[in-house]
Amino acid sequence: MKSKKSIIEAGVSTLQLEAEAILGLIKNINDDFVKAVNLIIESQGRVIVTGIGKSAIIAQKIVATFNSTGTPAIFMHAADAVHGDLGMIQKNDIVICISKSGNTPEIKVLAPLLKQSGNTMIGMIGQLNSELARQADLVLNTYVEKEACPHNLAPTTSTTAQLAMGDALAICLLHSRDFNEQDFAKYHPGGSLGKKLYLRTGDLAVKNQKPSISPDASVKDVIIEISQNRLGTVVVVEEDVILGIITDGDIRRMLQKHSDLTNIKASDLMNPNPKRIEKDQLAIHALEIIKENNITQLLVTDAGNYFGIVHLHDLLQEGII
Repeated sequence: MKSKKSIIEAGVSTLQLEAEAILGLIKNINDDFVKAVNLIIESQGRVIVTGIGKSAIIAQKIVATFNSTGTPAIFMHAADAVHGDLGMIQKNDIVICISKSGNTPEIKVLAPLLKQSGNTMIGMIGQLNSELARQADLVLNTYVEKEACPHNLAPTTSTTAQLAMGDALAICLLHSRDFNEQDFAKYHPGGSLGKKLYLRTGDLAVKNQKPSISPDASVKDVIIEISQNRLGTVVVVEEDVILGIITDGDIRRMLQKHSDLTNIKASDLMNPNPKRIEKDQLAIHALEIIKENNITQLLVTDAGNYFGIVHLHDLLQEGII
């Protein structure tokens, strides 16, 4: 078993090598990179991303990133391409072929076939003197000095560079398409990520009770209303116009100060400046307000009028936090 020191050193060395490899790609964001972005933006087809071995796995991730950020893309395994999958490539599609060496047998067979089909081929390549580099219309250079593997064999640094170049390409395409949060939400409707992008405060507030009371209500009535609705608060209103809010904490503080509750009314207990948010605002913004003000509930309004309440527990339940 290796010592703690040697394990840490190996881990740090791996991250350093891969970080240096990514920084080394900066000089390769060049004219071919810009042309690749523009070609994809202007294309009426899809992006077909292909590769072999570990590069094929990276290709799948790049396809997933493209699709989720507005660039239609399909993965094609380089080995399967020459056994029928070439049929998925349509006239206007652009092909990105990923390979460290650019000289694997499958790539050598595939590259000329892609050229014959007339599709634009972008090579993401680690060796500029390779067959793939010669055949490609544009080259994205992902050369690395060495793999993080101590034997310089296992694809590690090279696949990290490929992944980073793919991300750079995807983000440039995103910017070029003016792809925004609303667009992103269309492709990510499920899970907590999707909810952060589309769930509105009004969607949460309608699931809760809507505790309210008049400004002249007694302390007893205030306590009953808070207890019945189990939100820890009640809103003081007149015809849906918010006058203030009373929390269970306000009740406790009042009981510590007063022994005679006869003449105390809701208007005497309320905070006249409660935090609030409009119902069409994203729930994630409600969370930001709750955190900033160290509160557990937030009033939801409709054109300024009382609509409901969002509680911290609602955000937890929906996975927003």
